[in-house]
Amino acid sequence: MKKVLIFGNSGSGKSTLSKKLSSQYGLAHLDLDTLAWQVDAPTTRRPITDSQVDIESFVAHHDSWVIEGGYTDLLEMLVSQAEEIIFMNLPVSACQQNAENRPWEPHKYESKAAQDLNLEMLLNWIVQYYQRDDVFSEMTHNQFYSNFPSKKTRIMANSDLANPASPEH
Repeated sequence: MKKVLIFGNSGSGKSTLSKKLSSQYGLAHLDLDTLAWQVDAPTTRRPITDSQVDIESFVAHHDSWVIEGGYTDLLEMLVSQAEEIIFMNLPVSACQQNAENRPWEPHKYESKAAQDLNLEMLLNWIVQYYQRDDVFSEMTHNQFYSNFPSKKTRIMANSDLANPASPEH
């Protein structure tokens, strides 16, 4: 059994690593983006209680999982169940490059063209990571990482993705 949380800035590689671990270990995969936002208003967060119900349903139906997202408020709901966390703490330049090279995410966008319409906004969002103090910020991610009591790994470069299992305690 394996229960892993992956978090970090937009473009840090959360989805890529989650898919890799899901495939490698047969883990159910949940991208928190899919349950954090209003379907009819994609820039508006759903009530946290609604997201919590969906998260609880997901973990109740899967013994082993990898859950990824930048939402510290949602990740905190899973601390008591997670066995491991991975903090994708790449430099802004690497996150922006990853975002520019991101393949189409059909679970989020109807087309690659629709996804690319948000690229400029996403690149600006990535740059603000160290200045923000919200649940998506480096500050809250760092606090979450520091407070986690079990196995944890901090990935600082795309090249570190080759061996994500070397924990930093």
